[in-house]
Amino acid sequence: MKLIVGLGNHGEDYKNTRHNIGYIILDKVAEDLEIEINKKKFAGLYGEKKINEEKVILLKPQKYMNLSGEVIKKYVDYFKIEPENILVINDDLDINVGNYKIKASGGSAGHKGLKNIEQNINTKEYGRLKIGISNNKVIDSRSYVLGLFSPEEKTRLKEVIAKSKDIIKDFIIFDISKIMNDYNKKNK
Repeated sequence: MKLIVGLGNHGEDYKNTRHNIGYIILDKVAEDLEIEINKKKFAGLYGEKKINEEKVILLKPQKYMNLSGEVIKKYVDYFKIEPENILVINDDLDINVGNYKIKASGGSAGHKGLKNIEQNINTKEYGRLKIGISNNKVIDSRSYVLGLFSPEEKTRLKEVIAKSKDIIKDFIIFDISKIMNDYNKKNK
């Protein structure tokens, strides 16, 4: 079983913000895989489908970003999902818009959503698809991540979103090491 989580903040106020890139990408993947994310359980909105004999759950936690781990923990426990079968899609200020990085484990690097996940599932050994949102040192970080993408950034994101869909489809079939080898080197 694979659990693919898009991080974001629920509600219309946050819908297309930089911080919600996890939700944005998960919605595009759901379209491609024909999975409706319309079921509610444990403060999460999810959809599921069997793909290549693998049960796949797409999850959008419906608590605020910094409480995402509480929701994910309930899914991990209920569905008995191993950490190596989790892929979290999150925004990353240290990566430029238009780029991404796949990691099999690691620290939170200050990302409160990732920190809460680590605290709740008691491990840093889960996959991450980190999507670059750049950083603007002139604007307060909170205001920046909760801001909208510029038209130029939206253009650069189209390619990353398309690539992310491929990465996630491959993650359903392969382990994270193969995904990292196949995609991280192409993103230089």
